[in-house]
Formats: sequence, structure tokens, C-alpha cells
Amino acid sequence: MPARGKPPEKEEFAWVLDYLPYGNSDDRRPSYQKKPIVQAVGEKNFVLMELVPKEGKIPDIQSRVYIGEGDRDEIDHVKHRTTYDDLSHGAQIELPFILETNVTHDEQRFVKFFNDAHPITNRLHMLELLPGIGKKLMWAIIDERKKGPFSSLEELHERVGGVHSPQKVIANRIIDELKDDNIKYRLFTLPPRRPKH
Repeated sequence: MPARGKPPEKEEFAWVLDYLPYGNSDDRRPSYQKKPIVQAVGEKNFVLMELVPKEGKIPDIQSRVYIGEGDRDEIDHVKHRTTYDDLSHGAQIELPFILETNVTHDEQRFVKFFNDAHPITNRLHMLELLPGIGKKLMWAIIDERKKGPFSSLEELHERVGGVHSPQKVIANRIIDELKDDNIKYRLFTLPPRRPKH
């Protein structure tokens, strides 16, 4: 679960989900006034966002782009955060594959999650929030890690046969969190920004 108290780190990298040469379909301006946008997901906190590419640049879908401070190659600036429902159909289709790639890219972070996951309440364990992991599988993971921490997601799969594709399990949980603004427990994502009253 994201640490409480301190503000989350700003995203430095994002993964491109879709390139929209004429901007969002709900933009009612005439075509000649529309600017291209890139729909992307942040690498650390999985923030969904729209980016404005630099003039003449068309980032490849599934590419990793720098959006931090300083000189950027392909992205001019971050336009704003967006929601799952506002993603293009293409971006929604790409999201599971890109999240699995991201999990593999930052594997040790997620191995640490399986090694450190703990109960949230007397009746609910963090592991049970993952799709497809019930009490039986949760106890199998806990029993295995007592013998020694997992060193990779592949090793987790080998030692706990019921966890077939840890990358896919994590990606599916991230998607659940991105789809539901009011989800009770967030393991990997930030809550949406609430509009200021």
C-alpha cells in the first residue's frame, strides 16, 4: 500500500498506451485546432495521464517515455491525470500488457510485496486482495515464504504452483484499482484527485 503521510513521488517515466493524433474524441473543437495527445500510465504509481508530445514526435505504443524534470526526448509536458473510463478503446486494450511489462521491468518491487504482505484486518490479508488468491493460496504463499523469501516472481510460481502468472495477477489488481475510484484498499495505485470545492 502506498506510504501514508509523505506526498507520493512524481512520476519520472510513463508507458505509452495510445497516440491520438487529433486529441480526445470528446474534444468538440474543429480538427485543425486539435492537438495530438498521448495516453499513458505512470511507471511507479500507475497514474493514468494525458501527455502532449513534442512537435513532430510520435511516441511508439508500449514505449517507455521520460516525463520527469529537465530535457525530455518525445514529451513536451503532462497535460493532466485522466481516468480509466476516459482512456481510448485502444489504450484500455494495451493497459494489461503494459502493466505486465512494467511489473517485469520493476520485478523486485513486486517480489518484495509478496515477501512483506501482511494482514490488513483480523479477517483480511493483503494477499487476498489479489485476483484469484483466496485463503488456501494465501496460506500456501505464507508457508512457503517462512522457508525463505522469494527471490523472483518465477521462483514464487515454482514454489507455489497455484500462482500461475504473478505478473498477470498484479496487473489485474492494478486495473481493478484504476477502474474503481472508491475501492476500499489500494495496494499499488494512488487515489484519484478529488475535485476542490
